[in-house]
Amino acid sequence: MIVKVSRILVTGGAGFIGCSLVTKFMNGSDHNIAIYDNLSTGSKENILPWFESPRFKFIFADMKDNSSLEKAVEASDAVIHLAANPFVALGSNDTKIDFYENLVTTYNLLEAMRKSPDCKKLIFASTSTVYGEAELLPTPENYGPLIPISLYGATKLACEGLISGYSHTFNMSGIAVRLANIIGPLNKHGVVFDLANKLLANPSYLEVLGNGMQRKSYLHIDDCIEALLRVSEIQSDAGFDVYNIGTDDAITVIDIARLLFQRFPTGPQKIKFNDTHEGRGWNGDVREFLLDCSKIKKLGWGAKYNSTQAVGLVADEYLKKYKLINS
Repeated sequence: MIVKVSRILVTGGAGFIGCSLVTKFMNGSDHNIAIYDNLSTGSKENILPWFESPRFKFIFADMKDNSSLEKAVEASDAVIHLAANPFVALGSNDTKIDFYENLVTTYNLLEAMRKSPDCKKLIFASTSTVYGEAELLPTPENYGPLIPISLYGATKLACEGLISGYSHTFNMSGIAVRLANIIGPLNKHGVVFDLANKLLANPSYLEVLGNGMQRKSYLHIDDCIEALLRVSEIQSDAGFDVYNIGTDDAITVIDIARLLFQRFPTGPQKIKFNDTHEGRGWNGDVREFLLDCSKIKKLGWGAKYNSTQAVGLVADEYLKKYKLINS
């Protein structure tokens, strides 16, 4: 089953990753792009430049609205599914949010695609958290068993299972991309954003969640978008496949803090570690991960920036925004 794609539906397209991907499509291709977003975490401002284009359509709707979703899918050839709850830590306080915003919405999408005669290609934004605290680092796609330690990771893994089942049963093509921590100047959550905000509020004091030794891979948004574009070009038969997308290195939280300290006019006078979850930032926080990305590298993709470089670039963007360093 080779799928010819000219009409792409991007769920969650007004969000951080989504708007960057849509910008790349609109500037560098002749695809017709439709965004499906309820703007719960995304912003209409992120996609305003494209509203006058005849190749662009914005659908303001929730993925739990099956009627609207089926109409959007019916008008598409392929879906890039980015819509989800983006906050991993929320699941420890609200056990329903990941179930409904990750798993139920993905099921609704798959049902709409099953009913559609033309829209049979799906690219799904999964996560490194499906691996849990893997014993093998770097972790390849065929590592197992997968034992996620957060509801976010659990529901993302369940989504992968559903996509695989639908792809094999209903002659569809599904690809899951397991993403490292994606960072960029438009991102409004995550450790880089949180630490920068804390220092902007009070440069003399910094609270770090966990013991600061959490060590993870951070991928710049530009590298993430190039990887998604590369995966979207794959012409695959019916079935399911998985690709890791990340850097070849990792960086600790305390080293991220140090990179931020270097960029402030006056460094913090006190650092406090709020370590109440055995070295984790919160319940469900994976303390260490590093992805084996050799599979996607065979497609010709590789990260331009390592984790340290990516964090530095994003930190500079945050601080330029607040006019704390020279632009």
